[in-house]
Amino acid sequence: MENDADPAVDLPGLLARLHDLHTEVDRNAEILARRHGDRLHCAAGCSGCCIDGIRVFEIEAENLRHHHGELLEEGEPAPAGRCAFLSPGGLCRVYADRPYVCRTQGLPLRWIEETEAGQRVEKRDICPENEEGPPLPSLPAEDLWRIGPYEGRLASLQKALGGTGGRVSLRGLFRKASPGTHPGSPGSP
Repeated sequence: MENDADPAVDLPGLLARLHDLHTEVDRNAEILARRHGDRLHCAAGCSGCCIDGIRVFEIEAENLRHHHGELLEEGEPAPAGRCAFLSPGGLCRVYADRPYVCRTQGLPLRWIEETEAGQRVEKRDICPENEEGPPLPSLPAEDLWRIGPYEGRLASLQKALGGTGGRVSLRGLFRKASPGTHPGSPGSP
């Protein structure tokens, strides 16, 4: 997207709006994290949720290119199987600019799926490291992160960017392939 960007697109303005959205997500995620303080074991170095194959909105990929171009050009992604942005010590190398999905990892989540019969069913999940605690079905809806509203706002930013609506592989942002991978292998960009 970076080389194909429409010159009429206000990229700095869109990235500022993305920053504001990420700030709002962080603020609301912190409220939930405090409610679940006894249950959540997430901390620096905990990277069980930081897996390979994560795909993000094009606007968030553009944000990473904008803020971490040198890392993407000269650095190497983490080995296949782990998030491409993890350091050897398990820390996020782009933490301040991490995508939305990374900002809500570990929290108890809820979303609505439609069955083949057309019924809407609520689903709930949490990182296995944070399962201990009250059962998810017993929690009030407001005590879970609702998947959907922020994704819709990200899709609006992506549309304003001129994005295709697709997602971008975090690993694919790196110019260099992961150690031990080659084009066509499961961990390659």
